[in-house]
Amino acid sequence: MDQDSNTVAETSLPCVKCGNTARLQCPKCLELKLPQEGAAFCSQDCFKALWSSHKSVHLNSEVHTFRGNPQECITAALSKGWLYCLKKGQARTKQLPYFDWTGTLRPYPISGQRFVPDRIPKPDWAVDGIPKIEPVSDLQNIVEIKTPEQIERMRKTCRIAREVLDVAARAIKPGVTTDEIDELVHNATIAAGAYPSPLNYHFFPKSCCTSVNEVICHGIPDARRLEDGDIVNVDVTVYYDGVHGDLNETYFVGNVDEESQQLVRCTYECLENAISIVKPGVRFREVGEVINRHASMSKLSVVKSYCGHGIGELFHCAPNIPHYGKNKAVGVMKAGQTFTIEPMINSGVWRDRMWPDGWTAVTADGKRSAQFEHTLLVTETGVEVLTARLPSSPNVFPW
Repeated sequence: MDQDSNTVAETSLPCVKCGNTARLQCPKCLELKLPQEGAAFCSQDCFKALWSSHKSVHLNSEVHTFRGNPQECITAALSKGWLYCLKKGQARTKQLPYFDWTGTLRPYPISGQRFVPDRIPKPDWAVDGIPKIEPVSDLQNIVEIKTPEQIERMRKTCRIAREVLDVAARAIKPGVTTDEIDELVHNATIAAGAYPSPLNYHFFPKSCCTSVNEVICHGIPDARRLEDGDIVNVDVTVYYDGVHGDLNETYFVGNVDEESQQLVRCTYECLENAISIVKPGVRFREVGEVINRHASMSKLSVVKSYCGHGIGELFHCAPNIPHYGKNKAVGVMKAGQTFTIEPMINSGVWRDRMWPDGWTAVTADGKRSAQFEHTLLVTETGVEVLTARLPSSPNVFPW
């Protein structure tokens, strides 16, 4: 930084690093015409000390200037170190992989993994990406009956998850990137003292899943801007006080066509109808029958590859709850159980394909898919929706 050519005026701002009177300004910020408040420094030493984090401001600004041409956005992002995620963390590449894409969506570059402060309690995969307790737990085969103490912790955690998802919902509009949504989710989760459960789970690189248009589930937030007419599902799970809370919703981006509106509304109703039968003594397989019946009435299909799951001190455990009809799920609901119901409904065929990143599941015919999810508690008399919408939740659904 040239101290002569980038001297700040006498009515200067405080140094971003130490708060002393700033006399210098980042030349790159001046070039990009970024706000002076984040570019003022008192000395070369403060500038150098903050450079590793400050330079990300330049990256975000440059990537966001490419609004119309996807290839320009990709080229700009790659030149700044953004990468495609491939094979659950086993490899990263700067090349768009060859794939027989089923729809119009393509993967855009992803940014680096976000930081979680040491003060935040973390699940056992946070450092190395490998869950250790979950795969070998007896709760993969036995449906746990939660204690009152566990249930109370679940209530608190699920409320945080709901509040975090609501933060994301308020930000959705044309022009916003899914990476920006992920950043909001990450920061809101950390601010609540929680850990974003998906982050580094089996090497997943982000803090939430964002599934756009033909993506069924597990979409990776990236540099693509949401476009008018898109639909996008945001899936949030948080880890707080030793337990997880999981939910997702599908949102409209700007003006959405009638067919997509019907798909999203029907998916919402599928979840509501399934929740309405939850109570002690109901067979888990009945959930799929209710969902399949309602989806079929609208000539929509139900994804069979992914299902609801038990949740608590483990992110995923028994029971598995299929959403399609004539499934073979075993067991009956009992008071004290907690699990998710999360139907994925497609406009076309129910079959799915996997992108080369090892995570992104898309419809086999490229048509759109929608999903809604709640974490539920079976009570003595029925069900408590632990992730239910709050009075403060944004009014984003026309119905």
